[in-house]
Amino acid sequence: MAYQVRNINPLDLKKSTGIGVSIPFSSKSVFTTVYTTQEQLKYNIINYLLTGRRERVFNPNFGAGLRDLLFENITPENIQNIELSIKSGLEINFSNITIIELFIKPEPDNNTIVVKFSYIINNTGIEDEININFQNG
Repeated sequence: MAYQVRNINPLDLKKSTGIGVSIPFSSKSVFTTVYTTQEQLKYNIINYLLTGRRERVFNPNFGAGLRDLLFENITPENIQNIELSIKSGLEINFSNITIIELFIKPEPDNNTIVVKFSYIINNTGIEDEININFQNG
């Protein structure tokens, strides 16, 4: 009988070792420690999506720049451009994930774009999802 073997990151074996910080910064000491690579990867992706192009000083190509697209009219072509931008950016910056499903819902009356996607972490089989609302205003 065959079964799937999951790879475990060595950092996940030490339960008391902090790997990174969560977003948003809202605890008493500003930072909340994250103890698993799965959680930290999720926060890294959220950080990427919320970061604008040329916002990072020594890494100007990092960031999806999605907030800039909210100033454009919400058309099917722009939604397709957003989808392509997200997919290509995640492939370049996060090669350790595979996007399962990407859903972009425009809400032109509120000038909002809802981005929902699910992904799988390669070599581990762990699935996760992210939901973000981008609103201009």
